[in-house]
Amino acid sequence: MFGKRTTTGGPPVQPPPSPAAAARPAAEAAPPPPPAPKPAAPKPAPAPAAAFSSDDPPPPPPKAAAPKSATPNATSKPTARAAPPPPKEKVAQIDNRSDEYYRTKTEVFNALIDTIDLSQLAQLDQESAREEIRDIVIEIVSIKNVVMSVAEQETLLEDICNDVLGYGPLEPLLARDDIADIMVNGAGTTYIEVAGKIQRTNIRFRDNAQLMNICQRIVSQVGRRVDESSPICDARLADGSRVNVIAPPLAIDGPALTIRKFKKDKLKITDLVGFGSISEPGAEILRIIGASRCNTLISGGTGSGKTTLLNTLTAFIAPGERVITCEDAAELQLQQPHVVRLETRPANLEGSGKVTMTDLVKNCLRMRPDRIIVGEVRGPEAFDLLQAMNTGHDGSMGTLHANTPREALSRLESMITMGGFTLPQRTIREMIVGSIDVVIQASRLRDGSRKIVSITEVMGLEGDVIVTQDVMRYEIDGEDKDGRLTGTHRGTGIGRPRFWERAKYFNMDADLGRALDALEESK
Repeated sequence: MFGKRTTTGGPPVQPPPSPAAAARPAAEAAPPPPPAPKPAAPKPAPAPAAAFSSDDPPPPPPKAAAPKSATPNATSKPTARAAPPPPKEKVAQIDNRSDEYYRTKTEVFNALIDTIDLSQLAQLDQESAREEIRDIVIEIVSIKNVVMSVAEQETLLEDICNDVLGYGPLEPLLARDDIADIMVNGAGTTYIEVAGKIQRTNIRFRDNAQLMNICQRIVSQVGRRVDESSPICDARLADGSRVNVIAPPLAIDGPALTIRKFKKDKLKITDLVGFGSISEPGAEILRIIGASRCNTLISGGTGSGKTTLLNTLTAFIAPGERVITCEDAAELQLQQPHVVRLETRPANLEGSGKVTMTDLVKNCLRMRPDRIIVGEVRGPEAFDLLQAMNTGHDGSMGTLHANTPREALSRLESMITMGGFTLPQRTIREMIVGSIDVVIQASRLRDGSRKIVSITEVMGLEGDVIVTQDVMRYEIDGEDKDGRLTGTHRGTGIGRPRFWERAKYFNMDADLGRALDALEESK
């Protein structure tokens, strides 16, 4: 037993016992535990007791360990979420042909090529050649005991005739009027653009050789060729659709074929109003611009509808005017009776015979044109076009790639400089200001719709800066429940634009005033 230890001026303080000594009195004081059938789980030994004064507060009880939670606390870093898998590409089912059908078609086609005399077939007209091919294919199917329904056999006959005489798997795509672009990336991959959106199709070619043969068939119709020695070619279809081919070795995964299709029915300005590309007052301003012979530049990005808009504006040209068009691949569809269409030509195998756009524009000046229309301004021909606009050929038009009207004028200046003309910058800008009256900006929005986003007139020079002002612009208001952008074509408060005097000369000033007032009311 331990003795008591006293201190003066306070209660006795027990000395800190050792762990063994502290445990022994507790064991002696506690009654014996009742017998348990099963041994209890061992408890952890108590921590050594510390001495404290009665005046001091007792120490806080030990905190229990907090259970680990699945939710991270504020100081822990949040766990990174797994990225969602990328959406799968949807494939538009243009036809329901199976792999077995394609194998049968390849077998029959190879037998046809071994049987038929292509030189004699080339001497027949289209209908007679089709009948000859159909008879031979029916005979091959019967000899090989191919089991097919009547509908499948008719489909096979049509496909093989298209392979030999037409454009093969492209025929169903070319027959559709709602497709704007056809993009073939090798034999197994074909995309189309419908309503401004690109989608993949299940159209495929037998192999790259078949695709290359179809490309050569297309370009040969306009006197051009595409092969390894000349792997890049621009051409057109019979309906004016623009074609670009790039072949191996430049195209690594097989020939790449791009077709920009045009609708069978020529679009009019009323159609653009119906599509929402332009409002009725804006369409009236475009009509006045085209009819009053303003020099017009149409600017926009790829696929924004520049050529379609140019075709629409040419509808306002008077029937008695002589119009000459210059294009790399003739795709304009003018509706006037007096039109001369010119087209550039690449060099031949010897590297000679090339005719550039500059050559065509220069030659136009000797052909007594009233208007010159350049399908797309890409290079030094910009200088000759500006000279033509500034020397009595009012109402000339052209298109170029640019995102804004000011960028279009800057690109025009760059093209002249790249042509090797050593002219001062101010002289070039004075030429642009004296030649271009109006810049029309077209754009394809993110929902796939095509809009005329601004009509801008060129005012003049202030110092060395070209001054422009918008007559009309398209302002986006929001988005509907289907994800389509909504907006309005609004005026900018211009009461008398610079081309007012030209409109007055053609007795259209009253119509222009009403159209501008209507734009102001749409605010």
